Amino acid sequence: MAFWWPLLVLAAAYALCRVLLFLIPPTVPSMEVDASDVMEEVNQNKEDSFIYVPRKGKAAQTDMVRCYEPATMKYLGYFPALTPDEVQEHVAQARKAQEIWAKSSFKQRRQFLRILLKYILEHQDLICEISSRDTGKTMVDASLGEIMTTCEKIHWLLDEGEKWLKPEYRSCGRSMLHKTAKVEFYPLGVIGAIVSWNYPFHNVFNPMLAAVFSGNAAVIKIMQKASETLIPVTLELGGKDAFIVCEDVDLPNVVQVAVRAALQSSGQNCAGAERFYVHKDIYPTFVSRVVKIIKSISVGPPLSGRYDMGAICMIEHSERLQNLVNDALDKGAEIAVRGSFGNLGEDAVDQFFPPTVLVNVNHTMKIMQEEAFGPILPIMKFSSDEEVIQLANDSKYGLGCAVFSGNQKRAIKIASQLHCGVAAINDFASSYMCQSLPFGGVKDSGFGRFAGVEGLRACCLVKAVVEDRWWPYVKTMIPKPIQYPVSENGFAFQQLLVETLYGISVWDRLQSLVNLLKMISEQKSPITRRKSR
Repeated sequence: MAFWWPLLVLAAAYALCRVLLFLIPPTVPSMEVDASDVMEEVNQNKEDSFIYVPRKGKAAQTDMVRCYEPATMKYLGYFPALTPDEVQEHVAQARKAQEIWAKSSFKQRRQFLRILLKYILEHQDLICEISSRDTGKTMVDASLGEIMTTCEKIHWLLDEGEKWLKPEYRSCGRSMLHKTAKVEFYPLGVIGAIVSWNYPFHNVFNPMLAAVFSGNAAVIKIMQKASETLIPVTLELGGKDAFIVCEDVDLPNVVQVAVRAALQSSGQNCAGAERFYVHKDIYPTFVSRVVKIIKSISVGPPLSGRYDMGAICMIEHSERLQNLVNDALDKGAEIAVRGSFGNLGEDAVDQFFPPTVLVNVNHTMKIMQEEAFGPILPIMKFSSDEEVIQLANDSKYGLGCAVFSGNQKRAIKIASQLHCGVAAINDFASSYMCQSLPFGGVKDSGFGRFAGVEGLRACCLVKAVVEDRWWPYVKTMIPKPIQYPVSENGFAFQQLLVETLYGISVWDRLQSLVNLLKMISEQKSPITRRKSR
């Protein structure tokens, strides 16, 4: 007993030190961002802002990108559109910076991420307001989709990033027992990211964080034809995610999740639920509960009042959403409920689309086949697990799915048969908040993965390395029978070598080894290979 006491004391002291170190916050300097240059021009001043009406049917102005607030159509300003030469200049600058950054340590990269994290936490209001003004989403939606996701990404990289970018040792196999094999991960150089507009903060930071932590530089919104220059590419191209509800669920909870899955960011969410399949036994109750919630939802300019849902980002998209609804109605669907607007004003009506619930839908309708990217809930009933699996897989997209059942094994079994890259069991889009997991789809939803270990390593040159395990005592040497010029018994030697290494039984391998050694010792006289019995 006396022997164990010192060890227990040391272990307790070590654990206490770890706890204390965990509680002591690291020293993180602050970062200030000067955005005053955006407002330098007189016609970009807030006091001189005006209602902006995008042109229709005419070529867009190519020397600038005009910005306006979708919820109010208020003109926010513009950014100059870069020419191809200017893009190349930015890439060249990034490449120079990357040559220095590639030599940084993981400790330095973690400190950089902590500085970013501190800035984000201290400026949540500003980031969410800018996101709201840029896309029309509410402050709550901006916090969920911009702040939480980005902070989760940073924390995962801080906790595990170095672990997954360190050399990874692999097995060598029987023929290379005297070697060590490993995979090393090196920066690619400059990562180009073409990101979508629906989450302007997170969609920029998500690829940038992985690129920078793995030693790369990043250029966002770069337009390049990767197929012409053999540049590695990862594509996430949207989806038509199925939301499956079995008859044995906790209905009040699932209904709330379903509405959030459809209306998050006004439905402008690549991982949003777009097809709802509900078991026939609970279909009427599910629909009635959804209708009740939709009736209570207020829609309006998110920064002008307390609204549950904001605007559609682009005016043309509202027209497309209505066309999808009209197509469904023409083919027999019915509107169960349509949400109402707040006090919008005549100039902003076209930028809003009411949350809409469609029933009696089927797969002949475009709303069940094309990505809507809007606040529409088409709800279809099913009778069996086999039927809903077939329905869910009847899509050209394959990004994600959500399956709800009171029997978790049943939900897992259904999800395992769906052709998609992401699955949530009794939840919606939860995998995206697990930043250790890859994100991406199959079929027309794209290929490759970002996020998680796979996404982080996609930013790297993956190099296989083999070296001697016991250098310089054991080295690879070409056996005499197969040295050039190859001897007459070279092939017989190879056969014995293969049987020695990979023979079915130990006895077969030992017999082959004896014959192999005999052949080596009798270099000048060919031997006849015997078949083992």
